[in-house]
Amino acid sequence: MKVLDSIVTQAAAISAIRRDLHAHPELCFEEKRTADVVAKALTDWGIPIHRGMGTTGVVGIVKNGTSDRAIGLRADMDALPMQEFNTFAHASKHAGRMHACGHDGHTAMLLAAAQHFAKNRNFDGTVYLIFQPAEEGGGGAREMMKDGLFEKFPMDAVFGMHNWPGDQVGRFAVSAGPVMASTSEFKITIRGKGGHAALPHNSVDPVPVACQMVQAFQSIISRNKKPVDAGVISVTMIHAGEATNVIPDSCELQGTVRTFTMEVLDLVEKRMKQVAEHVCAAHEAQCEFEFVRNYPPTVNSAAEAEFCRQVMVSIVGEANVKVQEPTMGGEDFAYMLQAKPGAYCFIANGDGAHREMGHGGGPCMLHNPSYDFNDELIPLGATYWVRLAEAWFAQDRA
Repeated sequence: MKVLDSIVTQAAAISAIRRDLHAHPELCFEEKRTADVVAKALTDWGIPIHRGMGTTGVVGIVKNGTSDRAIGLRADMDALPMQEFNTFAHASKHAGRMHACGHDGHTAMLLAAAQHFAKNRNFDGTVYLIFQPAEEGGGGAREMMKDGLFEKFPMDAVFGMHNWPGDQVGRFAVSAGPVMASTSEFKITIRGKGGHAALPHNSVDPVPVACQMVQAFQSIISRNKKPVDAGVISVTMIHAGEATNVIPDSCELQGTVRTFTMEVLDLVEKRMKQVAEHVCAAHEAQCEFEFVRNYPPTVNSAAEAEFCRQVMVSIVGEANVKVQEPTMGGEDFAYMLQAKPGAYCFIANGDGAHREMGHGGGPCMLHNPSYDFNDELIPLGATYWVRLAEAWFAQDRA
């Protein structure tokens, strides 16, 4: 690996910042302390900042030369509302909050790059360092954009990166096209007529209606959309009844839908509503259908994905840059990629062997209470950010 010496020498100090952030996790739109840590570091290094965008977002501005070209590098800052199982020294000090997705590490990698940029500006242009709040369900990217992110800080492209457990440190993955799915939630209430379980003919039982509905939804995936188009409907909650001898008045279904294109999402939502309403009508039940669209699909633009791949190859070699296998997880960086060209890549986080004594018994996987970010990634991830910026501005854009 060709990591930058200036970043390696500061890696321990940045790791200490990362562990401090891990010990003090903050949930979406509450990242005040985290933003203070980021803002202080950038200011101490002489980097101008803008605060408060998207509630708690921080943007660092690294400018050099006379070019009006600019790019954005984004890291997310928020934690998850879950209890940490780890007991090592930097484990969460706040019950019910944990950096279980590595956003502390994402922030640290971008800070390490910022520290290098502060002393080594080997480019002609502007790098905007975007420290974003509320990726975990709050849509912080969207909120920063609503506050004028791309108007106040015009940029030609924007790039993001997420750690990916399971593969060995020293590898990246990037590809063109959809790499993460849209995320939507649904809630369907079936209203029947309750009664005695021994006299079902006097009732409209919502439970078998719900059972038929769950089965029918899968025909949307297998028979309505093209087989080559990905989509998942997951009914994850069914609530009905309070007693074994009582047919309930209502039954509630909830779950999620994930797709890689908006066209498939449109189809799935339309057909789910039709199926739900008609299955209810066939059984003389009433239907209340709610469908909430959260994040759109994360779609990498082809030219920028290939550009990122070439930068990765220059750092870790061709064999260590993999094709990015799309995942049905969601990511609000999707909003930024709807507005600007760019790419979202993965950096391998290892198999969990890096965790210190006192880690939880579970696997080192995202959203697992035994997870911890691998600090070995800090020099590599920061080097990637620096080389990406330098290569971007070195391109002949005439």
